[in-house]
Amino acid sequence: MNKKKWLLIRDYWLAWTIALMTYNLVRGVGTIDTDGVQIPVFQGILLSPLFGAVFGLVFGLAQLNFERLYNKRTPLPRLLFLRLILSLGVLSLVTFIAFWVFKLLLGFDDLRYADFMYNAPIFVFYGYIVLVDILISIFRQVSLMLGPGTLKKLIKGEFYKPREEDRVFMFLDLKSSTAMAEELGHFKYSRMIQDCFDDLAVVTDTEAEIYQYVGDEAVLTWQSKEGLKNQNCLRAFYHFKGQIDARSEHYLSNYGVKPFFKAGLNVGKVTVAEVGKMKKEIAYHGDTINTAARIQGKCNDFKSELLISEQLKCALGDQLSFHTELMGDIPLKGKAAHVAIYAVADNV
Repeated sequence: MNKKKWLLIRDYWLAWTIALMTYNLVRGVGTIDTDGVQIPVFQGILLSPLFGAVFGLVFGLAQLNFERLYNKRTPLPRLLFLRLILSLGVLSLVTFIAFWVFKLLLGFDDLRYADFMYNAPIFVFYGYIVLVDILISIFRQVSLMLGPGTLKKLIKGEFYKPREEDRVFMFLDLKSSTAMAEELGHFKYSRMIQDCFDDLAVVTDTEAEIYQYVGDEAVLTWQSKEGLKNQNCLRAFYHFKGQIDARSEHYLSNYGVKPFFKAGLNVGKVTVAEVGKMKKEIAYHGDTINTAARIQGKCNDFKSELLISEQLKCALGDQLSFHTELMGDIPLKGKAAHVAIYAVADNV
């Protein structure tokens, strides 16, 4: 369980707490159940965070396991069947926990499990639980498609008007991609790119945000503070490289090649804004991004897998854990002034 998984559990707890509070208000105010168990509305609201924690933990862990199977390319029919079984199992578990909470903590000493499990109000509750689970899962999938935190930012309207931020950008590109595509064919090549970008998930341990996928290229970004801390922006590249190396047997056995990536990085001010009408996203604009892309384009010229701007090297400070070598003041397409570029190598 890493930080991001715990954050998912936290979000599930908050979502289920709100859902259970809503259920208590709708079912409890002005209505009386003639069958089943009914507790006062105020007591139900007070208990919502407790049950929300149980539901959030169990459903959150179920979601993480579902995503793990999904990432393994499990066939969709089997995946949906497993999801159904998983949901029913989770529902049975949380209902069993709820029964003992009612019996032991809320004073329903004579409550029988059969009476608690099978009555009209509880079936309404079952339907509500399934509906909420589906809605939360949909929001989760939308959030994954947009990127961590993006959906929340869009809902809050943080970037309705353009604003300026200090950010680090990395342009990460597959080396010799054209030759690989011709050798493998489009289908196998696309599967290999899928595998590579699945492996790219390791960079989230360095607080990286995956901004965009463009063909066989990925664009990563950090808030400057997070990207510079512990040299996260450089460590991300070597984390990814290490993941590819660790799975080299997989790539060689399935594709006959081991992918290599090259990257260019820069830091500076960018403008960020919400763009699009039919398809919304958060977009970054500015010379910082263009320069990072141009630097990455020089990797082949200098036979280097990782190049950074002098601006980023200065921002990282003198206590670097990586070896750097000045490549010189280089002319970059679209820029009037030359840019000093450094090659980076892992000391290990």
